[in-house]
Amino acid sequence: MEENVIKTAEDLNEALQEKKEAASYVDFKMVTFSLADKDYAIDIMYVKEIAKAGRFTYVPNTLPFVLGVYNLRGEIIPILDLRLFFNIEVQKRDDKKLENLLILTLDDQTFGLVVDKIDKVVGVQKSSIQPPHPLFADINIKYISGVVENNNRLYVLLDILRIFGSKDNGEAKEAAAEQMAKNAAMPAGDQMNRAKPDARLAPAAQSAAKSAPSAPAKKEEPANLDIKFIAESLKSYKNFEMSQINEEWVKRRYTEWASDRGASKTQLQSADDADAYLSNFYSSFTGTWWSKDYADIIKGLLPDNNAKQIVVWNPGCGSGIETYCLACVLKSRYPDAKIRIYAQDVDLLGVSNASLLSVPANLEGTWLSPYLSKKANGENTFNQEIKDSIMFEYHDCKNTNVLPMLDVIFARDFLSFIDTKSQENILSEFFEKMKGNAIAIVGENETIPMAYGFGETSKGAVTAYTKD
Repeated sequence: MEENVIKTAEDLNEALQEKKEAASYVDFKMVTFSLADKDYAIDIMYVKEIAKAGRFTYVPNTLPFVLGVYNLRGEIIPILDLRLFFNIEVQKRDDKKLENLLILTLDDQTFGLVVDKIDKVVGVQKSSIQPPHPLFADINIKYISGVVENNNRLYVLLDILRIFGSKDNGEAKEAAAEQMAKNAAMPAGDQMNRAKPDARLAPAAQSAAKSAPSAPAKKEEPANLDIKFIAESLKSYKNFEMSQINEEWVKRRYTEWASDRGASKTQLQSADDADAYLSNFYSSFTGTWWSKDYADIIKGLLPDNNAKQIVVWNPGCGSGIETYCLACVLKSRYPDAKIRIYAQDVDLLGVSNASLLSVPANLEGTWLSPYLSKKANGENTFNQEIKDSIMFEYHDCKNTNVLPMLDVIFARDFLSFIDTKSQENILSEFFEKMKGNAIAIVGENETIPMAYGFGETSKGAVTAYTKD
């Protein structure tokens, strides 16, 4: 009898463990928002960024749910009110009020959707998505791909392909949506064509690729095979992409890893192993406030520049700590210039909260002090000039980047966490977007290949790349 009880308890514990493991597995992410106080969601793969905007340019002869067009950093996009599309009652618009926008990209068409409120990114299992049912929403069931429960909230997952997708994909696109895209895009003319990232390498890189001799086939060394398996695991667990940009570091790290773990225990078996392998990859002061010495290194790499405005791109800005430190260094280096930083990341919550970042009391009396001010409650915050210099955006830089010509690109450890093709595209974009005296700074363990034609200047562990 006692044996049976033990067995039953073991079975129960095993079942509970399996349930916990299943709950922790996420293979689908969605951006959640509300319409008329009901929760909805869209597959994050279609969401380019979120924004707030108003005063859309009216376009005549369009359907009622087309509010007009909007200039998104030089790209003219149509703006649709999703509430009107679904016949949800909307209060009269105030032109001075900023609307919550989801910027979507679908079939090479970028457009904005106005919603009541944008909530957060939610990760779930695809298997937890249930079939649609008309009781779950006030909209036509054919526009719903499923419903999913998360933290006691029920989300209606919209079928964006069915609503706005192209018939060329075999999706059942509604005639009204098709007419919307045509009508809204036509007045904007050629500006509506999205500027696709240049996937080509710089001419020097193309020449080098053509002239490189093909190596004879030979048997892989055990260490090289190990590194290949480790690279696959890093990509699987952490989206870390081994390439020419970081290959030297990966191999150097492998030597340390094999020495510490033993030759028979080099493979990465879990996300914790991947974190341990990458533990010394990240640049100095990642996620923390910069020291004066580090700030001086960055300041020393910034070129002389008499421009009235210094334009900076900070992809992969994370929580915003790096961006604020960079803004203070830039203001110190160019005191008379207006600083403009485009800080972007795919972490929706991180970017949303970056502008509200609290400043620890222990930063008083440090090199950051001249750029701090006091709130009414006595807490520290950055002064208005520093805050106004930064524009935090939720944006996947693998998509089109509509930016002005740049004076500084600050992209530490960013390139290693995107796929190889996107790395090539963005490096080509670096070269195209940089002004003549501009610099680009990547991670301390990242290297821009010589084939791209950049020059180098280093201070300590930091390297600045130039077009010279």
